[in-house]
Amino acid sequence: MPIRQIYLLSPKELSPETIAVAFAKTSRSPESFREIAAELSDEKSARFHEKWVLGYGHASVAEHAVLHIAIENVSRLAVECIESNRLASYTEKSTRYQKWDAQAYFIPPELEEHPLLNCYKKTIELLFQTYLDSIQPMRALVECQSTRQEKESDEAFDRRIRSQYVDSCRFLLPAASLANLGMTANARVLEHAITKMLSHPLAEIRQIGEEIKQVAKAQAPTLVKYAETNPYLAETGTTLYEELKLSRAEKQSGCEPIDEDWCSMIDYDPDGENKVLAAALFRFGNMQYACAREMVLAATPAERNRLAETLLGRMGNHDTPLRELEYCSYTFTLTLDQGGYAEFKRHRMMTQSPQSLTTRLGYTVPARFVQAGLEGRYRMAMDQAAETYEELAKWNPQVAAYIVPNGFKRRVLFSMNLREAFSFCQLRSAPNAHFSMRRVAERLAQEIRRVHPLLATYMALPDEPWQEIESQFFSQT
Repeated sequence: MPIRQIYLLSPKELSPETIAVAFAKTSRSPESFREIAAELSDEKSARFHEKWVLGYGHASVAEHAVLHIAIENVSRLAVECIESNRLASYTEKSTRYQKWDAQAYFIPPELEEHPLLNCYKKTIELLFQTYLDSIQPMRALVECQSTRQEKESDEAFDRRIRSQYVDSCRFLLPAASLANLGMTANARVLEHAITKMLSHPLAEIRQIGEEIKQVAKAQAPTLVKYAETNPYLAETGTTLYEELKLSRAEKQSGCEPIDEDWCSMIDYDPDGENKVLAAALFRFGNMQYACAREMVLAATPAERNRLAETLLGRMGNHDTPLRELEYCSYTFTLTLDQGGYAEFKRHRMMTQSPQSLTTRLGYTVPARFVQAGLEGRYRMAMDQAAETYEELAKWNPQVAAYIVPNGFKRRVLFSMNLREAFSFCQLRSAPNAHFSMRRVAERLAQEIRRVHPLLATYMALPDEPWQEIESQFFSQT
């Protein structure tokens, strides 16, 4: 009997494209991966990819070529586009644990030599100066509200409370703030990501896409070289926007504004819990799905409780629920501050449709700005940002988004399944999570428990109602 072997094909010895070919060839070659790789060269690998990946469309082969890309000094608006690719991995500079200096902002190429450039720079500088001037008073406030541990050094104490005072100051940081991020992606995902960036309306993001393409070609020259601007991606958003303006002009009125809840469940599957329980019985019971479903529907309340307990009651703090919870889904609309959305968007297993970043939904006021006597300066800076946004938006709404600070509100439509709801709500309700996200997580859990109490009761969240978080951390939402 052949001896089992498990080993790495090292990227120190083989290029990503060669590793991808070695894995691809095993479907038709009896040789070991080492033997296949030994016969390959970069040139042979390139020819393989040209024929099979590009010529015959076997794109899954490209998933074995993985690249790690360092991206530095790009706007947080660009970061949002880069991180919109679901199947890549990212780590970015944190607005919670790091402080920005006064020059750490981006000037869009579209504004070079434009009459609004000075207005843009003055507003950005006002936001950054207000941010920097707020840090020490906010730190003093948090220090008074915190208990210092015995023998705790100044450095250790500051490290422990830093996220608390920077958490509030970050509401002033505009989308133009510069950040670094690391991105890990396979070549198939990366090609699509580059195409999206090259098709973006903002010059910065198109430039980043071209630079990533050139960097990636050094390691995977065949797999990304055909990433180009895509007319469908480039034109659809603009066309829809123009159609919307035309429709409104023809009707002379848009949708009448209504008072909306900041978090609304707009759709869910009333039969979701039955589907989850039936799927679990189907998986483990070796029966037809119709029989499993019939058993669930015929079960008494006590029997259903036992099924739910068996399915979810054994989970530990770090366990992930079984995949069968994905048969139950929810759709929400959510309005939250942009800083919170920057964290919310990282949960890419959801389907998210965010609206454009504007100042038109108003801004939130963190309670600590009021407590520290900084509310007036905060409002002055935010109001100036809103005024400058409108001036820029008359000319270019896409560029105007750079000026929008984290404290302004953003509206997003999203769908998530129950399994992702467990993950999101338990992670983002933790005591060390940002208060904006704790508020969202607790509210989502409340809404899901309302419609599906049998299964959602097993979400392990702190006993901290979202209303309590809101009253403690927000002066205005």
